[in-house]
This record gives sequence, structure tokens and C-alpha cells, in this order.
Amino acid sequence: MRFIVLFLVLMSGYANAHQFTPTYPKLEISYMTGIYKAEMVLFNTRKEIKYYSLNVFDEEWAPVKFASTNKLIPMDYQETKYVTIYISDKDINKAKYICSKSKILQSVKDPSIVASRICSKIK
Repeated sequence: MRFIVLFLVLMSGYANAHQFTPTYPKLEISYMTGIYKAEMVLFNTRKEIKYYSLNVFDEEWAPVKFASTNKLIPMDYQETKYVTIYISDKDINKAKYICSKSKILQSVKDPSIVASRICSKIK
């Protein structure tokens, strides 16, 4: 039985996702009155993915309004981008998660490619 389990583990593939840090970002006051910001780092570890989207959600996973330089970020393989997320003070108590999601182009026909979403919980 152990041999079968070991064989299955060694023969299985691996999941490959991107990196989005910090895991628990802290919102800080920005230079604009009534606006808070979170500094995030996005790292593309996937050769087949060229774009990532950004979102902010509440506890029930409903979208929360936010601003960023880009909500759709183009990235090359192994590229790092620094992203600032801006949230107004009226939405600060609603915002719980900042997420990045890989976007698969329609031209990519590989059925094994899976979109990945990584979320950081706001402190």
C-alpha cells in the first residue's frame, strides 16, 4: 500500500501559481485625504500567463471599490511588479481581501492551464 501511495505522489504533477505578497497587508494613510493604501508585490512564476487582474473583496466576497494604476497588469515570466491599492475611508471597514488572479488568453489552447487566484487578508 505504501508503495502505491508513494508512486502516485511521485507521478502526479504540481500546481504552479503566482506570488502575491504580503499575506497580511496593513492599510496606511496615503498622501491623499480620505484615502488609504496597501503596497503589494506581484511575481509571475508562470510562463503561459501574461496578465493578472486585481480585486478587493469584503467578508462575503462581494467586490469593494478601489483604485490602482492598473487593474489588469501585463507581466513577463519571472517579472516582479510593485502595486499600490487605494481604498477610500468610507470603504475601509468593508475591505477584507486584496486578490490577484491570473488571466488566460483565449489564444492559449492548453487544457491543463488553470487560472490561479491569491488573496491577502487585510489586517
